[in-house]
Amino acid sequence: MARKTNLGETSAPRCRRSGDPMRTYDALPPPLRGWLAQAALPWSPASCRRIWQRERARGESVEAILAKLDHAQATTLARETAKRSGNRPDHDS
Repeated sequence: MARKTNLGETSAPRCRRSGDPMRTYDALPPPLRGWLAQAALPWSPASCRRIWQRERARGESVEAILAKLDHAQATTLARETAKRSGNRPDHDS
């Protein structure tokens, strides 16, 4: 019997992290930390920080960035669900 981890049953690639992911998480802006704490997928604090910084540099609002992260998560979850069921996800874009 396979042991489950906190990564759940996602097909996301697993890789070694350099540095301390908890320190990276603690340094995130509070709205991003809140989003990450409620995320359905095991997002990397470092990748979320890169997205945050890129979008803020483009002038995006906090709400717009969090909406983009929500959309990315929904897309990934739909893809995972489709893989498990053998169907292809619908594309709305």
